[in-house]
Amino acid sequence: MTTLDAGLPRRPFPVGPRLRLLLAFAAAAAACYWYLGLSWRELLPATGAGTHFRDFFAGAVRPAVDYEASWVPEGAPPFLATVAKAMWETLSLAAASMSLALVAALPLSFLTSESAWGRMTRGAASANSSRNAARVTSRMARAVRPVFRVGIAAMRSTHELLWAVVLLAIFGDHDFLAVLAIAIPYAGTLAKVFSEMIDEAPGDSADALRQAGARPLAVFLFGRLPRAAPDMTAYSFYRFECAVRSSAVMGFFGFPTIGYYLSLSYENLHYREVWTWLYALVALVLVFEAWSARMRRRWVAR
Repeated sequence: MTTLDAGLPRRPFPVGPRLRLLLAFAAAAAACYWYLGLSWRELLPATGAGTHFRDFFAGAVRPAVDYEASWVPEGAPPFLATVAKAMWETLSLAAASMSLALVAALPLSFLTSESAWGRMTRGAASANSSRNAARVTSRMARAVRPVFRVGIAAMRSTHELLWAVVLLAIFGDHDFLAVLAIAIPYAGTLAKVFSEMIDEAPGDSADALRQAGARPLAVFLFGRLPRAAPDMTAYSFYRFECAVRSSAVMGFFGFPTIGYYLSLSYENLHYREVWTWLYALVALVLVFEAWSARMRRRWVAR
């Protein structure tokens, strides 16, 4: 490089980092399409599918209010009563799963929070004036925290449907297995997000308590956790909405939620009943979303 060139500003690369990232994603997507042998022609309906397509979407404007089957067993409850019961079963399964997930996620979020272990380490050194106590706490953090982080990663990396398949294969068909299948991945997700919210929460209250001589656990519980509680509450409401949809899908495994009756109606080509079940699920999600939004405005937004 000459002396004259050294004084000139370097010419910027014609493609910026963001554009390079987008081009890399586009190239990866094209490679996946080529590897899987996908074609847009596969989206075209098969021969004779037009009739089913028309009948299916015709049911959207005339959902069923009674059974479509020509024969109904004697003593069977009214169709809309069955719909109401399935909606209740769906909501109950979601509530049970979410409550169990929260019980597991709260201690896991503490054990995987960097700020919690860091405060405990500094608190041990300041409160006891002992380097040995701080050293022991630091070693515990290095040994325990990665183990729990790997554990919650394994919990959330497997979808609730796969957890349902595994649990059903091992223990058989029980309603509590559906609760576990939803609660396990949700607990892992909640623990990860909660720990990040705790780490990102403002630390001024915790610093004030620490300077006043409070113990490390009290500093975390009364100084840092309350600052993260609003965001944690809002995210919990969102995950509850997701749990409602997940509990409906559990019906495809035989649990008496909306998905169970929807699959039966679809298998029997009762498309009007299918749309009734779909509208019931949409109504359940919308009602709960409106209720959770009201609770968030009351408890979270300040």
